[in-house]
Amino acid sequence: MQTTNLTALGRDTRVNRFILTLLTIGFAALLAGLGAALWTQQRNTDSERWVAHTLEVQARIGAFASKAERMETARRGRLLSDDPAFNGLFDEALASALADLDMVQSKTADNPEQAANIRRMRQLLSDYVKAERTERSRGRSAQAALRSDFFHDPVVVHIREIRQVADAMADEERTLLRQRESLQGQSLRTFNMVLVAIALLILTVASATILLVRRTLRDLRASRLELSALNTDLERLVDSRTTELQRANAEIQRFAYIVSHDLRSPLVNVMGFTAELEAATDVIARSLHDPAQAGAAVPSPADVLRAVEEDLPEAIGFIRSSTQKMDRLINAILRLSREGRRTLAPETLDLTALVRSIADTMQHRLTETGTTLTIAALPTLTSDRTALEQILSNLMENALKYLQPGRAGEIHISGKAMRGRAIIEVTDNGRGIDPRDHERIFDLFRRSGVQDQPGEGIGLAHVRALAYRLGGVIEVVSELGKGATFRVNLPIEWKGAEANG
Repeated sequence: MQTTNLTALGRDTRVNRFILTLLTIGFAALLAGLGAALWTQQRNTDSERWVAHTLEVQARIGAFASKAERMETARRGRLLSDDPAFNGLFDEALASALADLDMVQSKTADNPEQAANIRRMRQLLSDYVKAERTERSRGRSAQAALRSDFFHDPVVVHIREIRQVADAMADEERTLLRQRESLQGQSLRTFNMVLVAIALLILTVASATILLVRRTLRDLRASRLELSALNTDLERLVDSRTTELQRANAEIQRFAYIVSHDLRSPLVNVMGFTAELEAATDVIARSLHDPAQAGAAVPSPADVLRAVEEDLPEAIGFIRSSTQKMDRLINAILRLSREGRRTLAPETLDLTALVRSIADTMQHRLTETGTTLTIAALPTLTSDRTALEQILSNLMENALKYLQPGRAGEIHISGKAMRGRAIIEVTDNGRGIDPRDHERIFDLFRRSGVQDQPGEGIGLAHVRALAYRLGGVIEVVSELGKGATFRVNLPIEWKGAEANG
């Protein structure tokens, strides 16, 4: 689990780094797009300003050309009507034309072509005004002669040249206008493209952000669920371990009580018969002493004989029996201790074959007692072979040992796999077990019913200890006279105490 958590942590770190990189790139691109939009907008504004500038120059050139035509109209009106009022109109149009030309010059100072046109225009205008002034200064007879030959007016040449230069200036501005309008259109298209790109970029970043946020939220929810599941599993594991510790503590207390009680009993017997032995030896000792010196009554020969032939052998026999019992109890405890320290090695086991091999070792006794043994199909599991053999052989031997007199013995072994567990049942039709002793029979040195069979009462205690070590439990269902069913519940895949713990 630790490796899985480290892998998940590394994956989450890489995902978070990837998300941060994407967001950084997205917002950097967004800032770049905004900068491009501002630059494009500024460029578009400049284009609009230059277009407006060109239109204004065009308007001033048009106004100048119109004023030049008014000047010519005023001059011809004076020639035709000989009215001096036209001189004022001419001078007024001239002043206005010069103002327009000054404005055009100020706005086209950066255009060499227009600057040359303006210099040419000023020269032509100066020549035109001089010719008009000369014409105006002549007398009425000169003007009358000019009217008689009106179509050969020499001043008209100047106004025609002024018109040509004005047209050239207007053409130059129209060319600039087309260029600037083209640039303006291009700037506008670029601006629109930038806006579309920014919109797409915003949409992409927003979509990616939403997706990543949703994924992060989903991962957070999954993490919360996983954490909740882990907490639940941890609480369940703690409860299980607490139950196991409580059970182990109860086993230790019960074991200590049973051992102390069962060892104390033969010790009491030894102490009691030691006192009797002491009394018998006292009788013998007094019979051997001189009565005059002993100062006490001398036992009769019959008392001495009884002490030698009865009391001493009886006391020695009981002491020997008690010490032998103590020796058997101590040896049983040592055997259980050695079995508890044995290292268990899980391996794949065919339970059916294992039970059949155990049955083969019991075949002689089965035939002797006329007992029928049936073995159903059993599941395959991973466990310790030796421990499982000891469990099953002990249960099968007990079923064969405690048959009901007068009834043909029947023993049935069955099993099934369910939810990762193997349920193994050993059923017999023997004498049965009092329900009040269902828990007691699994205690050390405890037996149930008539004690007419050899044994120390450690078999079922050993079976339960082994079942616990294999990650399982054992229980019994029985009634007196109706046989018994011992049910062993073990994990299908037992990996060993450390892996399963």
